[in-house]
Amino acid sequence: MPKVTLHRVDNDFHLEARNVVGAKFSMDGNPEIGGHDLGFRPLETMIASLGGCSSMDVIMILKKQRQQIDDYDVEIEYERDQTLEPALITKIHIKFIVKGKVDEDKLKKAIELSLDKYCTVSKMLEKTAAITYSYQLN
Repeated sequence: MPKVTLHRVDNDFHLEARNVVGAKFSMDGNPEIGGHDLGFRPLETMIASLGGCSSMDVIMILKKQRQQIDDYDVEIEYERDQTLEPALITKIHIKFIVKGKVDEDKLKKAIELSLDKYCTVSKMLEKTAAITYSYQLN
């Protein structure tokens, strides 16, 4: 069974997460609650996970279609409903920025397949958030 561990690094909220292969990243709280800005906020890790999950799908699909990706970036913006407790994410917009010899229709289809079918993170987040996307090619 997959496993992630968290270790408290300081006397406040700085945590180090590790997976079974030893890869790690830091999380920390907002200074308003006593954090020190030494890592991602927990919610930011979820947003980054959405970008990573979808990116792996999109890249894999495009590679299988023999598309040449020279550069690849993703920007994600999100909104939270501050009237709720907890303040759930209600809107997410993912912008895929791709450079290379990539057919635009294949890119669009790869993104749609990822968000609508393959990406586990997007399927979980769509329960509370409207997820939209755009892309910029070359």
